[in-house]
Amino acid sequence: MSLVCTLPGPAPASFPDPAFDPPPAVDATRAEVVLAGGCFWCTEAVYRQLDGVLEVVSGYSGGAAETANYKAVCTDTTGHAEVIRIAYDPRRISLGQLLKVFFSVAHDPTQFNRQGEDVGTQYRSAVFFSDELQREVAARYIARLDAAGVFPAPIVTTLEPLEAFHPAEDYHQDYAALHPDQPFIRAAALPKVEKLRKVWPDKVRPK
Repeated sequence: MSLVCTLPGPAPASFPDPAFDPPPAVDATRAEVVLAGGCFWCTEAVYRQLDGVLEVVSGYSGGAAETANYKAVCTDTTGHAEVIRIAYDPRRISLGQLLKVFFSVAHDPTQFNRQGEDVGTQYRSAVFFSDELQREVAARYIARLDAAGVFPAPIVTTLEPLEAFHPAEDYHQDYAALHPDQPFIRAAALPKVEKLRKVWPDKVRPK
């Protein structure tokens, strides 16, 4: 983990909402999405702040179960990405709004196979979609952001089918909250949390 804080350049307040963000089914109370945006300590810290998010679990997707462990994934040979699985109440927060936070606060989607000085395919930007609707919401939002020129460079986020999610080791879970004074957390994770709280206080869960 590097000590360089990577935040997207454009102001989140200027980000458009997704134009395609269908409402949930009438009886839907829980949904899940898996996102990769660099170090999972940082992305997990951001999404744990959001009202409507029920659970966030750090893990690995994109590779085989046999190599879904931190030591192997760090070799950049397993195909995995560091990901978070977000469980949320779709009546309180939509997939589109989760993606808006993903692209504007949680990571920089214009960096290819890296976030700051964390380099490798395990740090790639990706949406691991579980069905066609998730893929379409993400694809259409990326197209909208690119067309609007929100970023000075193209978005490189990949859309990958979710074949499996492998939870990371216990010591990775809720890492930022448990280790607020760790140098990487102070330098990289906490600035993103503060950015979220500053620009979108209405999205943050009540304390």
